[in-house]
Amino acid sequence: MGRREMRRRNPKFTHSYTDQHGLPRFYLRRPGYAKTPLPGLPWSPEFMEARERALEGDAGKIEIGAKRTVEGTVSHGLVSYYRSNFFTGLADSSQKMRRAELERFRNDHGEKRAVMMHSTAIQNILNGKTPAAQRNFRKALRGFVDYCLSVKLMKVDPLAGAKFSKMKTVGHHPWETAECEQFEAHHPVGTRARLAYELLLQAGQSKCDVVRMGRQHVRKGMMTMKRQKTGTPFNVDITPRLQAAIDAMPASNHLTFLITGEGNGFTAAGFGNWFRDMCREAKLPARCTSHGLRKAAATYLAELGATDLQLMAWFGWSSISQAQVYTKEARGKVLSQATGRLITGTGIGSPITSVSQSDDQDTEIVEVKK
Repeated sequence: MGRREMRRRNPKFTHSYTDQHGLPRFYLRRPGYAKTPLPGLPWSPEFMEARERALEGDAGKIEIGAKRTVEGTVSHGLVSYYRSNFFTGLADSSQKMRRAELERFRNDHGEKRAVMMHSTAIQNILNGKTPAAQRNFRKALRGFVDYCLSVKLMKVDPLAGAKFSKMKTVGHHPWETAECEQFEAHHPVGTRARLAYELLLQAGQSKCDVVRMGRQHVRKGMMTMKRQKTGTPFNVDITPRLQAAIDAMPASNHLTFLITGEGNGFTAAGFGNWFRDMCREAKLPARCTSHGLRKAAATYLAELGATDLQLMAWFGWSSISQAQVYTKEARGKVLSQATGRLITGTGIGSPITSVSQSDDQDTEIVEVKK
């Protein structure tokens, strides 16, 4: 009995059909691209050469929404914006979030003329959103408006003078000492949860950067990387606690310190969900998040006396205002404690001497008769 020959699969993205003459025809069909006919049979030299040329070029690329746009409209402007450096220069995560905001905007206003977009219309849109949603919308629209102004699709900035509702939230909760101790007690050194915790707290970086950290980023006890969102470099010391957490994990050939239970790298969103589960296991309140550990690290360093520039270098911040949030709060705490020491043992309003008047008051002198 002869050995049955195994059928070889076609190369990726290869589709086929039988033409009117009964001959097989093959073509390359990638998502987002038009069909490209390929000569010969799959895996033949002429077939593979033509396929390679098609994969290397952008010919036939289909722009999302390009066929349904009218020149000069918001929709047309968005198609152009998505191709520009204004958009492609953003981090992948930023592109995803901003495109989602802009596509919702396109659904409602895509057919309108971009040049007619005015501040009153934008303010009306903002007024219908929550404070947090207002800021997300502004962030997404800002880049689009800047692009439109640069290519003369708009003449006036419709975001100029826009008013935003005040945020009622104070943002992410910075972990307290007791909360840190509770997590550490439940997740000892040697667990993935503890390693994640130490990376967040000791390195003080966001989850999208923590999931990329690996031994290749460490040189002479220093971790050097660039923030995924901004491209800003940061340099942090590998503290003894962090080194101990890294060394306690099993040897691995992975490029990242953190891996999933299946042995794959984490996505930022997947890591956030997993770490939230680790916090629940430790019976921590819902306010304890991965970003809260980053805030705890910034607060700790600021209270030790770190300057604005030092915090910017450690956390990879590009704006000094981000650092000033922590240094200003730390200075306020130090001043408050110093003020408290001035009145220790007396309290406000308790006289230090027998004369309780202030310096600018006249002191009444009473003559005592003998």
